[in-house]
Amino acid sequence: MDRIIKITLGLIVIILVAFVGFTSYTGYTENAFRASLTGTYTYTFSLTTDSMLGNLTLFVPVPADPRGNSPVIAKISAHEISGVPASWKTELYDTGKATLMKVTTASLVPPEGTSKKNPYTVTISTNIVTKEYIDTQNPVENSPMFRPVTDVMPTDCRSNATIAAGGTCYFYQTALFARYDADPNAKVTIKSTLTGKNQWTIFESQENEYRTDISLLMFGEQTGWTSFAGYLEKGIGAYTMPGLPSTP
Repeated sequence: MDRIIKITLGLIVIILVAFVGFTSYTGYTENAFRASLTGTYTYTFSLTTDSMLGNLTLFVPVPADPRGNSPVIAKISAHEISGVPASWKTELYDTGKATLMKVTTASLVPPEGTSKKNPYTVTISTNIVTKEYIDTQNPVENSPMFRPVTDVMPTDCRSNATIAAGGTCYFYQTALFARYDADPNAKVTIKSTLTGKNQWTIFESQENEYRTDISLLMFGEQTGWTSFAGYLEKGIGAYTMPGLPSTP
């Protein structure tokens, strides 16, 4: 009987030690994850033209989540986006289905030397740092995108590195409005990109991210809405994070 009691007590001690060790490890990793977590959004918008554009008005999608929230929107509202020409007026519009940036200017005159082979590009951009975790696995449902996002379809990834990092890729449909006067042979490209990335350290540095971009090529003068394709890469990187209910 004494031997059975000793064995039982020994097992209890082993279980208690294992439980305390597991609890301590879990607490350490959760604290390390949350203390070191940094989320970063990188946003760019560019307009490229080889000709003068007159009476320019654009309504272009600004990345926002389904509820209309986005740190990029706050930056635009505060006029903290770098690269905006002095002659441009920018305003935000919430349509209920999407958040749009209205850009207006009397004229966009490229510098001397602009040509078909050497077009002129205006680029505005910003970086936003947050301590909140960015959902890089389900951005269409939970994170900033160029909305409206419709007709999401799987597609081949552009990069083997994305596939190697566990990412999956998609096309989707969105829309923008453009109105301007231009030479019939004028070539204009509008492009926006967004990357959402998480970085943290638990014994070693780890990260995950999603990337999305939209690009539209137009010729001659424009007046109206155009539907076109966007591209999304999601689920890129590591997802072994403690204390995060949405992670597998």
